[in-house]
Amino acid sequence: MAQIAQLSEAEIEDRFHITGNKAIVFTLAGFAEDKESFSVQFAGNSEHFLTLLLAVQPDTGCLIIDCSGSAEINRRFPDSQRNVFVARPGGIHVQFSTGQAKEITFRGAHAFAVPLPKFIVRLQRRDVFRVETPLARPLQFRLRYPDGHALALPVHDLSVAGVGLTVGVPDKLEPGLELPRCSFSLPEERQAIGVDACVRHVTPFELRVGATQWRLGLQFAGLRRADDKQIQRYIVHLEQQRHEFS
Repeated sequence: MAQIAQLSEAEIEDRFHITGNKAIVFTLAGFAEDKESFSVQFAGNSEHFLTLLLAVQPDTGCLIIDCSGSAEINRRFPDSQRNVFVARPGGIHVQFSTGQAKEITFRGAHAFAVPLPKFIVRLQRRDVFRVETPLARPLQFRLRYPDGHALALPVHDLSVAGVGLTVGVPDKLEPGLELPRCSFSLPEERQAIGVDACVRHVTPFELRVGATQWRLGLQFAGLRRADDKQIQRYIVHLEQQRHEFS
């Protein structure tokens, strides 16, 4: 099942931020009224659950959200120091992060209260819409260093603008590094996609076992029109699967 991919804060430009307490409260209250479903990613992005925004309390600086259907997740969630909320209302990517949650009783039921976010990201550009790729049989991206050395890495997420990769150790991979003649193949497509790329961000994240991996964000350069269409077809296919099984 495909998921909307979380963007790292390094990838998000300030001009897509909704800031100011009144604007943040108004925006979140609208999502609560519309009963918009959000994915909450926590524990270093290693765990997630779906929730609804129940209410905004500007006087206390809190956002009230529904609990998970899993008692085990509800037990672990308050231990997380940073929580990322992601949704796609009307096809628009919305994302914000909060601090630690506390369990409360709201309208006679268990709920969580989290601090209001400092800003909300709202993206509508086609090139930043990306989906997480299947974990069972991940796509493999053949990354090529400037000296010609090649390395195959699993794909975490994909858009027509770039790709997110997972790497154990980001050896010599730094923002700004240009990677020529990279390639990857999409399922049921005969022709591999060849593209130059540039490293945009290298972001650490912790696994549940305490180990650290890295998310590598690459921006494509010189993507051919035919390859652009291949990627769009693949994204649509994953989204259709997500809706079928959601």
